[in-house]
Amino acid sequence: MSKRAGVAGFLHESNTFLPVPTTLDHFRSTSWHEGAALIERWEGGNHELGGLIDGARDEGLEVVPLLATFAVPSGALTAETFDAIAEAMLRTLDAAGPLDGLLVALHGATAADNFPDADGEMLRRLRERVGPDLPIVTTYDLHANVSPAMVTNANASVIYRSNPHLDQRQRGLEAARLLARTLRGEIRPVQALETPPLIVNISKQYTSEMPAKGLYDDLEAVLTWPGILSASVAMGFAYADVEEMGTSFLAVADGDAELARRAARWMADRAWARREEFIGNLPSPEEAVRYAAGAKQTPVSLMDVGDNVGGGSPGDSTILLAEVLRQNAPNALVVLYDPEAVAACVHAGVRETVELAVGGKTDRLHGDPVPVRGRVRTISDGCYEETAVRHGGWRFNDQGVTAVVETDQQHTIVLTSRRMAPMSLEQILSLGIKPERKRILIVKGAVAPRAAYEPVSAEIVTVDTPGVTGDDPARFDYRRRRRPLFPIERDAAY
Repeated sequence: MSKRAGVAGFLHESNTFLPVPTTLDHFRSTSWHEGAALIERWEGGNHELGGLIDGARDEGLEVVPLLATFAVPSGALTAETFDAIAEAMLRTLDAAGPLDGLLVALHGATAADNFPDADGEMLRRLRERVGPDLPIVTTYDLHANVSPAMVTNANASVIYRSNPHLDQRQRGLEAARLLARTLRGEIRPVQALETPPLIVNISKQYTSEMPAKGLYDDLEAVLTWPGILSASVAMGFAYADVEEMGTSFLAVADGDAELARRAARWMADRAWARREEFIGNLPSPEEAVRYAAGAKQTPVSLMDVGDNVGGGSPGDSTILLAEVLRQNAPNALVVLYDPEAVAACVHAGVRETVELAVGGKTDRLHGDPVPVRGRVRTISDGCYEETAVRHGGWRFNDQGVTAVVETDQQHTIVLTSRRMAPMSLEQILSLGIKPERKRILIVKGAVAPRAAYEPVSAEIVTVDTPGVTGDDPARFDYRRRRRPLFPIERDAAY
């Protein structure tokens, strides 16, 4: 008889500096699947849940779907939201019947008002329910803030190794193999965690280039050590004000806790020795726009770090758009979350002229509304499909009713009714826009959109824009984080 493996997911990247909390409706309206619906939604896909499902089946396990839910990065969860999700998770676990193992996809940077370490608390509740002997293997986002509770309540943990996150399915497959081998008695995984007092600035987290690539070169070296089953680096999520915020190193060994500890420490020591390399140094909006306006090869993609929707920002920052207009830079494209402007375009109709004040409606931190005049080119339902491997592993996307405005200055402004991170170029291709014909592409992200935008960009410039996802952690008013942390405290020691 096949061993039964429960599969579950709870994923949210919580930006605790956002004043608007995340509620249960955010999860239910974005992605909430129980039982057979979980399998139907995620099997065969590029998300880690697809890897967990397909990997478990490949290993001869019976997949028992529990609950998988996801919400777009936003503020901390309300206490009621976390408790409701935890109760639903345990309800589906109880209804599943006896299990032999558990595969859980978590984010690792989920924070709730009642539990800043929401991932650790969710795992603690699952562990309490299934008992100390049932194997649990977890997957995490590369931006996880890994806590001791996340490690002690699981037998093994696997973290993405690429940013943009293009290996999510592979990590799910890896986690499923670890669980299957454990259930067959082939291995006895034990894991160790090292957390040096280190922040890797978001602009330095592109894993295809140094310095971040060096972290993963070290990880690959550790994987060659006899007895090591898995190794991971989590570069952390600096926009969550929690005690465990920062960079973490994790190693899983076969029954040898000391080996796991030495491997994790070796990776951490080597990163600490290179800590100066992880400090951000980005051009200002004025400098970046001036460069893009005069670039010989185009388009130039400007990464709007301060309005990184994938990190929880509002998606309506006008800082770069205003600078483009101030410098009279030509032929720019920007996507803005602005339901009010969308409604005005729908009311006017396609091919009609509109006068709008776009963006800047969430707060003043991300700029003021910008007055524009132009013609409504397109109105769409905002749904698009991405079949290629892209950051996030999502195939079906819905940014709500969407309007495209061509301004009198020949800029293209895409207005959406829902916040949507720019992980897929289909976000604009589906609207009939040809990005390669633009001079400047304003992209609301830091590293993650590169997978989508590199193929059409002559150059990508990451910009030091203000906002709740800004590059410099020293600008944030932390209350809970551990101290000292480099580079905020330059005298931090390890």
